[in-house]
Amino acid sequence: MTDTVLGAGARADSRYFYFRMALACMAVAFIGFAPTYWAPMAKGTFRAAPVYHLHGLVFFSWTLYFVFQTWLVASGQTIRHRSVGLIGISLATAMTFFGILISILSVRRDTMAGIGEAARTFMIVPLTDIALFAAFVVLAMVYLRRAEWHKRFMLLAMIVLMPAPVARWFLTFLAPPGAPTVPPVSVATGPVVVASLLLMTAMLHDWRSRGRPHAVYLWGGGAFLAVMLLRIPVSTTPAWQAIATVLARLAG
Repeated sequence: MTDTVLGAGARADSRYFYFRMALACMAVAFIGFAPTYWAPMAKGTFRAAPVYHLHGLVFFSWTLYFVFQTWLVASGQTIRHRSVGLIGISLATAMTFFGILISILSVRRDTMAGIGEAARTFMIVPLTDIALFAAFVVLAMVYLRRAEWHKRFMLLAMIVLMPAPVARWFLTFLAPPGAPTVPPVSVATGPVVVASLLLMTAMLHDWRSRGRPHAVYLWGGGAFLAVMLLRIPVSTTPAWQAIATVLARLAG
């Protein structure tokens, strides 16, 4: 009887853990973009083409959707959670499209400002972020009927987006005077380390609840960190510069 009660309590704690992680990711996203987007928007000083606002709307909608979905599972509304799954697929598809589009438009803008080479080099950062996000969402769909895999892939998809908002605080408060407008790719390492704390938290929860980290975190998390590190040397290769140049030309 006691074992049954403890088991039920552990399952409930696991459900609420993912809801709490979703709230943490939403807070990171909102606070991260506060100094460069939300605060200027509130003051009426942010100026950008409508596509940038659409990009922000779609991405922040994903954070709200993720919180909602994890809350549905935590509150036992699994059927409803599944019924609104198509919304998540649509949002993830739109995010992938806008992520690539904004990367291309940013390179075009920086090229016109005379810093095209640096922009093409740094382009690898947002493109690898959105590629990993899309890959983890696809894997979550593949493992839709295996809840233990599905929910971890979804959390990983959220975590790989976190370096972007964290980087805004690095650039706003830690960048030295006279720092280049487009930073080197290595600068993205700090935000990745901070975002990785969320991955470590998930792995520690697994360790406590099931005795070891799940394979999704070991392999998926390993892939995430490997890509984050490998993109530093890859970004300076002639092959990447050629790819980035072709992509940048798509903006006209």
